[in-house]
Amino acid sequence: MTSTKPRKQRYNLHNAPLHKKRKWISSHLAENLLLKYDRRSIPVVKGDTVKIMRGNYRGHEDKISKVNVRDQTIEIEGVTITTAKGTKIAKPIHASKLLITKLNVTDKWRRRKLEKGLSETTKKEIEKEAEEQLKNLEAEKKAAEEAAKAAEAVKAAEEKQKEETPEPPKEEIITEKTAETIELEAEEEKPEKKTEKADAEPPKKKPATKKSPSKKTTKKKEEGEP
Repeated sequence: MTSTKPRKQRYNLHNAPLHKKRKWISSHLAENLLLKYDRRSIPVVKGDTVKIMRGNYRGHEDKISKVNVRDQTIEIEGVTITTAKGTKIAKPIHASKLLITKLNVTDKWRRRKLEKGLSETTKKEIEKEAEEQLKNLEAEKKAAEEAAKAAEAVKAAEEKQKEETPEPPKEEIITEKTAETIELEAEEEKPEKKTEKADAEPPKKKPATKKSPSKKTTKKKEEGEP
């Protein structure tokens, strides 16, 4: 028996097992898909084209790039937020705000689920659609591989050019000295010269000079005092 208390319902939603959470990440189908597949909603998968029905991004239609089962959120291409640092991050959106306009039918298991109880004509249409989607995926993969190869070739060419270009000799490089640097170098050289002279010439001793007699002694001699 389920509880009617909101706190217990939230607790059960948060702590539910993943196989249950995966089923809850489902969205409504558009009218043409509703009539075609004879069902109102279906669990969302990466690659489905989806239209946002509520929120700031209402009316935006693009493919699903990621499905987060633990948080029960979906990331859509082109729906981003700018952080405080300036980087762009995908904005998570709840599945209840979305409307599925085109299904990704490349998975066999999903096709079997959808084809249950449908006529043969609709089954053939689903298979044709799946083949077209698979071809498009292969073409996209090839284009991505070619782009990666082209980028690698450009990098290799740049590295070769760097290796081939000779470095200029050190003698030809002339550094322009400013007036401040010249003054600083001159100040640094001055004390070095003084120390060199001091090391070369030993200190000269001054000749001993006789002390002249003081005025008092001269007066006493003149007066004849002993």
